[in-house]
Amino acid sequence: MSADFAELDYRQTPLGELTLRRRRVPELDGLEVFEVKLGDAFLMSSLFHEVEVALADLGLAELNEPELDVVVGGLGLGYTAVAALKHPSVRSLLVVEALDAVIEWHQSGLVPLGPQLSSDPRCRFVHGDFFALAVASEPGFDPEHPGRLFHAVLLDIDHSPKNLLHPRHGAFYEADGLRRLATQLHPGGIFALWSDDPPDDEFMAALDTVFTATKAHVVRFPNPLLERDSASTVYVARKLCAQ
Repeated sequence: MSADFAELDYRQTPLGELTLRRRRVPELDGLEVFEVKLGDAFLMSSLFHEVEVALADLGLAELNEPELDVVVGGLGLGYTAVAALKHPSVRSLLVVEALDAVIEWHQSGLVPLGPQLSSDPRCRFVHGDFFALAVASEPGFDPEHPGRLFHAVLLDIDHSPKNLLHPRHGAFYEADGLRRLATQLHPGGIFALWSDDPPDDEFMAALDTVFTATKAHVVRFPNPLLERDSASTVYVARKLCAQ
């Protein structure tokens, strides 16, 4: 296999064929890029991670508590989790990931941010279905502490609320699913979500029925392969504070 391309792992998963690969991009002076594919679709690339970082920064910027307990839904290449841990107020970080292979990549150091996340005592990986745990009354996201509440939940799994990795995720993005998620947040807690689509009025309406002060941030970032900017959306919604 060429030194410019390597398939680092391949797994059959319930969601389809999962592949981790590393390649060098000649157009970018041989830059080393890590990519994850699910079937024929690209899930993530280390070439584009500005929005994953913005998800953590925009979500956590809304909180003033001195110590934060945070959930990240979807581990991926680790950019959202690492960005969250850069906030000194983050006391604990729970990363919920449905694909055990992705957790193994980080624990074994197969992906660049893996050692950083695996060695941080504030960070713990949970192998589980985020969407099932989000709507469960117990145990919730943390199997070691049933019913535990969090200050922020940052979600980066589906491509958007309408472009899903699996149809069963769809109910989560409706008002009833969001309402059940909100029960796992402290009063005033934050739910933030990455979407690869422009702001969606229908989803904003669903957020507005459950949360207060909802916002849709358009995050633009350079796309060197297309030689132009690309854009994604980060939704940020606050749970009503206790009266």
